[in-house]
Amino acid sequence: MMLTTLLNTMTLRSLTTSVPMLLALQLSHFSAAAIFALFASIVFGISFRSDPRDMVRHGAYCFAMFLGLMMLAAWVMRFLHR
Repeated sequence: MMLTTLLNTMTLRSLTTSVPMLLALQLSHFSAAAIFALFASIVFGISFRSDPRDMVRHGAYCFAMFLGLMMLAAWVMRFLHR
């Protein structure tokens, strides 16, 4: 009851301005794909290898392949667009 009264007295503008701007993270497409590649390669390294050294090596290999194929795909799309 008290929460609904509080929400009724607040306007939408006061709700949106109270959120700090640090929560708004602006990522480019490349940085979002690089973050995805990082986390996916960590999972691949842990899932597909049993030795800790092999986990790190496989994760690094997967990360390099993700980034390399991402760059290759960007070039292919650039030339197909023209």
